[in-house]
Amino acid sequence: MSSNKKYWKSVEELNENSSIVEALRNNEFVEEIPTDEFLGDKSSLSSSSTTRRDFLKYVGFSTAAASLAACEGPVHKSIPYVVQPEQIIPGIADYYATSVFDGFDFANILVKTREGRPIKIDNNKIEGAKFAANARIHASILSLYDSMRLKQPKIAGKSASWAEVDAKIKASVAEAKTKGKQIVLLTNTLASPSTEKLVAEFIAKNPTAKHVIYDAVSSSEALDAFETAYGERALVDYDFSKASLIVSVGADFLGDWQGGSYDSGYAKGRIPQNGKMSRHFQLESNMTLTGAAADKRVPMSVANQKQALVKIYNVITNGAIATSKIENEDEVIKAAKQLKAAGSKGVLVSGIQDKNAQLLVLAINQALSSEAFSTVGTRQIRKGSNEKVNQLLADLKAGNVHTLIMSGVNPAYTLPNSAAFTAALKKVSLSVSFSLKEDETASITTIAAATPHYLESWNDVTITKGTYGLTQPTIRPLFDTKQFQDVLLSLNGAAGTFYDYLKANSSALISGASWNKVLHDGIYVGASSAATPTSVNYGAAASVLANTKKESGLELLLYTKTGLGDGQQANNPWLQEFPDPITRVSWDNYVTVSRADAEKFKLENHNVADGGLNGSYATLTVNGTNLENVPVIIQPGQAVGTLGLAFGYGKKASLKEEMQVGVNAYSLYNNFNDVQTVSIKKADGEHEFACVQSQKTLMGRGDIIKETTLEIFNSKDAKEWNEVPKVSLDHKEVDATSVDLWTSFDRSVGHHFNLSIDLNACTGCGACVIACHAENNVPVVGKEEVRRSRDMHWLRIDRYYSSEETFAKDDEKKEGFNGLFGDKGSLGGFGQMEQPGDNPQVAFQPVMCQHCNHAPCETVCPVAATSHSRQGQNHMAYNRCVGTRYCANNCPYKVRRFNWFLYNKNSEFDYHMNDDLGRMVLNPDVNVRSRGVMEKCSMCIQMTQATILTAKNEGRTVKDSEFQTACSNACSSGAMIFGDVNDAASKVADLVEDDRMYHLLEHVGTKPNVFYHVKVRNT
Repeated sequence: MSSNKKYWKSVEELNENSSIVEALRNNEFVEEIPTDEFLGDKSSLSSSSTTRRDFLKYVGFSTAAASLAACEGPVHKSIPYVVQPEQIIPGIADYYATSVFDGFDFANILVKTREGRPIKIDNNKIEGAKFAANARIHASILSLYDSMRLKQPKIAGKSASWAEVDAKIKASVAEAKTKGKQIVLLTNTLASPSTEKLVAEFIAKNPTAKHVIYDAVSSSEALDAFETAYGERALVDYDFSKASLIVSVGADFLGDWQGGSYDSGYAKGRIPQNGKMSRHFQLESNMTLTGAAADKRVPMSVANQKQALVKIYNVITNGAIATSKIENEDEVIKAAKQLKAAGSKGVLVSGIQDKNAQLLVLAINQALSSEAFSTVGTRQIRKGSNEKVNQLLADLKAGNVHTLIMSGVNPAYTLPNSAAFTAALKKVSLSVSFSLKEDETASITTIAAATPHYLESWNDVTITKGTYGLTQPTIRPLFDTKQFQDVLLSLNGAAGTFYDYLKANSSALISGASWNKVLHDGIYVGASSAATPTSVNYGAAASVLANTKKESGLELLLYTKTGLGDGQQANNPWLQEFPDPITRVSWDNYVTVSRADAEKFKLENHNVADGGLNGSYATLTVNGTNLENVPVIIQPGQAVGTLGLAFGYGKKASLKEEMQVGVNAYSLYNNFNDVQTVSIKKADGEHEFACVQSQKTLMGRGDIIKETTLEIFNSKDAKEWNEVPKVSLDHKEVDATSVDLWTSFDRSVGHHFNLSIDLNACTGCGACVIACHAENNVPVVGKEEVRRSRDMHWLRIDRYYSSEETFAKDDEKKEGFNGLFGDKGSLGGFGQMEQPGDNPQVAFQPVMCQHCNHAPCETVCPVAATSHSRQGQNHMAYNRCVGTRYCANNCPYKVRRFNWFLYNKNSEFDYHMNDDLGRMVLNPDVNVRSRGVMEKCSMCIQMTQATILTAKNEGRTVKDSEFQTACSNACSSGAMIFGDVNDAASKVADLVEDDRMYHLLEHVGTKPNVFYHVKVRNT
């Protein structure tokens, strides 16, 4: 029996009101430990005579006291609902279907909310919703909580009411109408039927008004070509899954070419099935995601690409247009002949911003009767016209514009002649900018009209002709904002809100479907007819293109990076810290140069003592305009005589200081042409890059990324092209998979999770990286910490170049090493293999915690903070972790991240976790880790457990594909498949038995629950 006796340490304790007892009870350490005497500053520390024993005693006591104090967490008061909304259950996520288009990016998405707070973007996988979120759209959830947003309207820089704004705009419009002066609505591509109708009604009421569409990154030449050939302003929506041969001339269709979202269809054809896979030729100057995925990549200047396009046109149409001689002409003719042989299974695309080039693309695909090329369901997401924008600029300079109303554009930043625009704006009687931020344009207009984020707005969108999507708010507006459409309604004298207008207008666009059904699904798919071709003299276009003369000097190709795109989200720390898939550099844009040009202009890259990457600065000059102190990256695969520079950087207005990085490439975007003649000169100083991957090549380590050719894959046994590594057991060579250092247990009971990664399908797009950030509260650490190799990404996408022409030749070179020294010895040979080839093959490999069944991290943790579950997940108990980092040292995959600092509520890391608004994005199901603990991929255990509990509550088994991780859910190419291998009907159970399956570093014997598929290449 337990004793109820009470013991006293002194008689004084019998006195219930004793102040002495109360004081002692609250003061464990009666005397203050004098640690400050010898730990206070450097001088006292150096003069201290304290013994090591005393030091450890003091530190031990003070640490214990601090630990006890830390157990008493801060008090956070919860305020309950007065009337709880019926549809909100605390702890349960709600999902809302919506379609998003911001003028550059678009997708059909689901928005995850918790207690009315949007916290994550997922892909909408309902039938008909074919456009998945890229990295920027996944990150856009954080832009909702941007503390630098414009929080109320301003007139002449001072806060104002919406009534004052409406009155001022109405008065200006009325005055312009009376005086017969121009009223201009300058917007990005709207792609919204209801908004376009509103604009048309405004123009009908105001005869002097006109609508000018301006895309910051122009697709005008392709639009002009399609309009000439088919009579409507749109872009072709290609279906690469229907092509057996793809030829791309400067089109980064796995990046942002024509809006992107082509990776899903492309990946379907790249996974070998029934002994076949699509073949892909790429002609390009910059190294792109698309070039990295190609079977044959030919580096080529844009001037030569134009000649190559005419040569291909000649082969396909039996034409005889005279062309200039170009390098690698044999490869171009070879690709053209294979394209002709492929017929309707072939397709050609081009990113050359030249109307004649785009006309040839249409002609070639028409001649092929390409199945991947269809004018049914054309893309409506680019409508800008260079000609009309230039006319507007001329009108502004001439003082012909009375009232200028802008929405979704930032010309003071994106125009190459922004200074001239700023000066001309002073001649306008009233200028209005509807903007999320007080950006470069909003800060100089008469009225800065604060607009809501798309997650706070109603809208509709037609991404492709025949489809209709609704954008619905998932949270009430956080600030005093108003939609551009509501102001237009007011100017038109219409009653009601834009929601009412939208709902009334939708009935004509969703024939037969109900509003609630479309709102629930987020997308409606209707019928669409093919565009009618007109008579076009394609031969004349080919002749003009063939006679285009190459300018003397270097070519500068301006492009958009996977991270920042056109720069709308430059204040988004997730995107700034996102490593570029090709260069692996974050927090910067830079000019890319070939190794030959770098040597010619004495430009350098090198790694310093702490492992950081440094590079030269350069000055770029285009048509008399200088762009100074541009960092230089020597890029393998860059065509000699060409340079690359990304848009979206160099912004200053409404950005936190940490996000004001890079240089503004728009300043060189003359005539909206992405190719400029440039001169480059080395500048003084050296730039410090934040590069997350210092090793560039595999150096012949074929067990990390296994690959083979389609011919070998089809003709030989899997043991030859997917060889199991060997180890020594009792002095005999045996398969590594047959040897265990630990006793295994039965894993066939219950769930057992595996993640499959297909190297053939992975394009390196990085959507999984941002999705992981959002789901798991991964902190942003900033450029300096990334440079110190302290990035916190739970998932990385390793990018490897071949040293020789191919990875296979790397292996041959390694096998040919003879001895240790000399060029043919392993020391000299491996030194050479550290350098990528001038036109290397590229491979991407996503790597996260491998969740090893025999995990080396678990055996060395002294406090059992990391342990294994029966379901195959490696757990981390953060409150047990003491930060020894033994686990990181023992991990062969190097996937564990140590919290060097407190990244939450710390002004030293002034990102979203440092302000109350930014922390609204945090997932309450995942702990925010503190300083001094180790963290890594959890295989999204909170998601798997939620799925299990949901099925249990509903009294059913879990269906295949219900189990997801953040990365597998975000992967639009199908490269990542997650599931329960104990479910024989699951897709992952089939994949684990596939001949292409292998584990990373299989010879180590860790038995991972993540597995990969051998990369198969065409020869």
